[in-house]
Amino acid sequence: MPELFHIVPEAQHNALVEAAYCHRGYHADEAAEGARFCAEATRHGIRTHNGLKALHLDHLFGTGVKGWTPGAQIEEIPTRFAAVKVWNANRKLGQSIAYRAMDTAIKLADQYGVGTVSVDNATHYLWGGGYVIDAARRGYIAYTNCTAAIAEVVPFGGKAPTLGTNPHSWGFPTIPAIGFPIVIDWATSVVAMGRVQQLKREGKPLPPFAAVDKDGKPTTDPAAVTALLPFGAHKGYGLSLIDELVAGFIGGSLPTLRNQWNNRPEEKHGCSFFFQVIHPDALSGGAFALGRNQAQNVKAVIDDVLGHGNEACILPGQIEAEWAKKTAAAGGLLFSAAEIDAFNELATECGHPQWNRSALKTITL
Repeated sequence: MPELFHIVPEAQHNALVEAAYCHRGYHADEAAEGARFCAEATRHGIRTHNGLKALHLDHLFGTGVKGWTPGAQIEEIPTRFAAVKVWNANRKLGQSIAYRAMDTAIKLADQYGVGTVSVDNATHYLWGGGYVIDAARRGYIAYTNCTAAIAEVVPFGGKAPTLGTNPHSWGFPTIPAIGFPIVIDWATSVVAMGRVQQLKREGKPLPPFAAVDKDGKPTTDPAAVTALLPFGAHKGYGLSLIDELVAGFIGGSLPTLRNQWNNRPEEKHGCSFFFQVIHPDALSGGAFALGRNQAQNVKAVIDDVLGHGNEACILPGQIEAEWAKKTAAAGGLLFSAAEIDAFNELATECGHPQWNRSALKTITL
């Protein structure tokens, strides 16, 4: 169904988000990185992880409960591996950590062909796709995963939520081939909790068998959701478990204790991140058929996948790329009326001027 959106200039959006972060004690550089991320999510149509979600998470688990640490400094942990960095984030804002970690992994990949950064004691970084898109645009293959803020997902065959939504995100530098990066990005639950919150805000139902209520029964009512289900049954469960195991090797906390700062304080409670960047040259065997170079070969592979009657298929990342084009054509970031009202609540909280909805241009998409 077509939906009416209000067009908010990006600078106006960023000013409000930065003001909200600064009001909660974050430093100017962190606030700017947080706003940059929120704008990128909105630009690509990721409404489940926009500024409303980011600041809601901070309220629930961060400065609202003195769990996250504005102005925290990243501590580098010594390692014997040249292409690896290991960081203690000291509960620093997740988006700020993630941008810096991806930049660092890219520098390592430039030198060693591959670079990895693992991060302990972090806060949630929200939409992993935003970071791999950024790397892919710059010509790199990138991957990241993280443990979610809390345990909201029931393991396959179980009844209690002991896993996070635990996303995986891959980005591929396919702009020369198709005009946009291929980005494979998902939470390992059927839907993210941010989607539940969005649908509740918009008064819309969930898809079937995505979530359960307090009695463990499937529900499509977002207001009744108490836990989520993994996608693909045992397959989504296994992918979610990967994030927990990687975090376990890094030093991460027990999933059922994450961000519960007053529950068993002797334990750790932060999230863990993993970033890996590969320089495309580091993968090349050089023996491409028919004299193709690497970029031409990648395009040939994509063309073959989308050939044979599959020309109407959508590539991962295509929807986000098309939404970014619509955003650019509109001349600003796109929000529903309900989202505008929610942002104005944040403006009231931090003493920032509200957005005058009647003065904003609109577009129906």
